[in-house]
Amino acid sequence: MKSSAVLAQWTIGELAERFELATHVLRHWESEGLLAPVRDAGGRRRYGEADAYRVATILASKAAGMSLEQVRAMLDGASRERHRVLDAHLADIDASIAALERSRAMALHALECRAHDVATCPSFRAHVADIVAGERRGMPLHRGEHAEAAPHAG
Repeated sequence: MKSSAVLAQWTIGELAERFELATHVLRHWESEGLLAPVRDAGGRRRYGEADAYRVATILASKAAGMSLEQVRAMLDGASRERHRVLDAHLADIDASIAALERSRAMALHALECRAHDVATCPSFRAHVADIVAGERRGMPLHRGEHAEAAPHAG
């Protein structure tokens, strides 16, 4: 993970500025094992292109909702926990996508429904009857269900 001394081109301040980060963020990521810059003769951190790509990967991963633990697992191909951590993250992503799709389906239904109170719409009630019965927690997903349907009577 160490950068080649020949390719080390940025100080901690320069790399932090390049990514609009505070220097303490890079130090923290180093303490978490995400970065390992080379040190010059004076012990100062020097960062190379490989380090810049790791910083970019960390930033992109965090922007995508990953924790530092998940980023660490993703960056460490030798970790025994890598697949477990990433499989769990993918399951979280799938659950979030499903929740967003349910939310979208409910919003589309409500938008297209003529009922002023969507909870009084017979069609909408059919979608949530299982929730009332305590069996589920969301509207079923039917892609395009309302895209071609006429507005619901309510």
